[in-house]
Amino acid sequence: MRRTETSEGRSVRLLRVGEQVRHALSEVLMRGDVHDETLASHSVSITEVRMSPDLRHATVFVKPLLGADETEVLKALKRNVRYLKGEVARRVNTKYAADLKFLPDESFDEGSRIDQLLRSPVVARDLDRGDED
Repeated sequence: MRRTETSEGRSVRLLRVGEQVRHALSEVLMRGDVHDETLASHSVSITEVRMSPDLRHATVFVKPLLGADETEVLKALKRNVRYLKGEVARRVNTKYAADLKFLPDESFDEGSRIDQLLRSPVVARDLDRGDED
């Protein structure tokens, strides 16, 4: 069997299924299909889904709008994981229904931190010195 790998080393199939799961979860949350007060009162972005090689596990990275009440939103998603798993299984055609694991998406925070570092006077001074060379 030939495997098609991307530059990151993950197969195109894993990325495609992860994207299908992301779309399915986003749609369920956007439509308000989950009857949960916390999820109903927050807009939640599904930023990325990483599938395990056997497609049985999905790590779902989430970010509530404006980062508000992240802990409560994660708890609400975990409380409703059975329902969400069933909805994903209905919408994404795979042999097994993937177990969902919800984690906060820290990439936005990390990007902001790096941006802040690059804007600091010390780094700006060093970068200006590099331009003079």
